[in-house]
Amino acid sequence: MATPRFIKQLSRNTLLRYFVCLLGSVYIRLIHASGQWRIENSEFPEKLISEGKTFIACFWHGRLLMMSFAWQYKPSFYMLISTHPDGKLIAKTIKHLGFKVLKNSGKHNGALAMRSMIRALNKGDYVGITPDGPRGPRMRASNGAIALAKLSGVPILPISYSSSRCKIFKSWDRFLLPLPFTKGIFIWGKPIEISEKATKLEIEISRQKLEEQLTDLTKTADKLVGQTTPEPGI
Repeated sequence: MATPRFIKQLSRNTLLRYFVCLLGSVYIRLIHASGQWRIENSEFPEKLISEGKTFIACFWHGRLLMMSFAWQYKPSFYMLISTHPDGKLIAKTIKHLGFKVLKNSGKHNGALAMRSMIRALNKGDYVGITPDGPRGPRMRASNGAIALAKLSGVPILPISYSSSRCKIFKSWDRFLLPLPFTKGIFIWGKPIEISEKATKLEIEISRQKLEEQLTDLTKTADKLVGQTTPEPGI
């Protein structure tokens, strides 16, 4: 899906982009502060963190906005963000929320992004990936997160969230924008381990497992707050 012209123009204007992203981060904080949010299954990340183990957090692109508030821990958290115009806006916004950013320039520099994520994980930091981003299909996991887990030797933790009061855009990812005074829920999933010696078949099984877990978590979160889960893309 083509990037809207106003997004491209905004991404090129450094000063305007700064203020828009700052306002965006303020709005996200307002959503969280004015709402009632809870986190379920936090024992999964907390166990790994207490053991000194890093992991890769995975969530659908449409459920990206509030993820900074699911991260209640001290270690640094890196987000892999594309260098598309809309990606630049997301990157600037989440920096205001305390996340660090790893740039993904697309398929031509995928190896460079992979090395950057592995370095972050090897330092003891944590990495967040949207396995259906940056362009979809919606709620379909690519092999990127699985390959990263295989090469780095760390597990994947899926996570999703939903909100009772929200706007769901007609974008490719059906992006969910919570509204103030909402009830929201984050749900962590069980760790997914991928052996460094995993075969192609085992990699595909792990990819399907990630996709299924993320979709199930999203459906559960939506059901708990009265939302309807979008159908996966084709």
